[in-house]
Amino acid sequence: MRFFSILFLMTVSINTHSFEEGSVYNNDIEIIYRDYGPKDGDPILLVQGLGGQLINWPDHLLEFLIENNFRPIVFDNRDSGLSSRFDTELFEEKNRSKTINSTYIKYFLRLPINPPYNLDDMANDSILILDELNITKAHLLGMSMGGMIAQIIAANHPDRIKTFTLIASSTSAPSPFNGPTRDVRKLLMKRSNNPNSTVDERIDRSKKIFSLIGLEGYDLNTQEFYDKSVESIKRAGPDDTGFSRQIMAILGSKNRIKKVKSISAKTLIIHGKQDPLIKVKNAYKANKLINNSDLIIIDEMRHLIEPPVFDLFKNELLTHLNY
Repeated sequence: MRFFSILFLMTVSINTHSFEEGSVYNNDIEIIYRDYGPKDGDPILLVQGLGGQLINWPDHLLEFLIENNFRPIVFDNRDSGLSSRFDTELFEEKNRSKTINSTYIKYFLRLPINPPYNLDDMANDSILILDELNITKAHLLGMSMGGMIAQIIAANHPDRIKTFTLIASSTSAPSPFNGPTRDVRKLLMKRSNNPNSTVDERIDRSKKIFSLIGLEGYDLNTQEFYDKSVESIKRAGPDDTGFSRQIMAILGSKNRIKKVKSISAKTLIIHGKQDPLIKVKNAYKANKLINNSDLIIIDEMRHLIEPPVFDLFKNELLTHLNY
């Protein structure tokens, strides 16, 4: 397989920091990335979760990394943000799984799933960014679905990874025993089955999801939450079908247990005790599978890392990254 890459640079001020934006190509799939300084900082690649965009990484996390002389590199996974989108009808013609409903049925019946792409493809996208930036070795942080992708990166490219941080993630595909609660699953399915909702409908749905998976009692009725939601929607455009295809990628990917067992990088696993999206038992399982790993369970944390939650483990994170 040949990989082609193109780079375009744009320096923009964000708060007190600047960044460069560029793109890489995995054949005809374009992946948009953002490289925060400083150039002499210790690089860390952050892999986003389901439906997330590079702009959705919390400012307090990025600022913490930059202030401690790390160089955060973030990107839009395929089928999200400004990265390449896939044509659902095209993949239907190739007998690929089309709808999330049919994919779930096949998954629970243990029938073959043929998604448009899988997590291994997404891991290949990710490593190309380090290649483009001439980074031979970097820290790796993955959250939720991004943690699943990062597990593959860490397993396939051990010589490229300094440390690995796994947040709110799983080593296996979701099931009734380790996956979302019923309320969360209903909201996720509603988003998957209503990709062409209005802006206000999408914001309202996001607010309901975040209220279930985020810190209990955290105020989402703010202008900041609304403005960031609008920014994400405008940046991604009206087509929200990529969310469903990313779920298909999770359900249709191969078992990762052997890969996870092979991870040799020093690993920090962080998980919320009350996580309703990916149950905490997944963190204990990952800790058993990865020999060189430490585990932190946060009592107050659900699935997100709001400022009060981040404050509970940021010192341990810094110690881990300086390992």
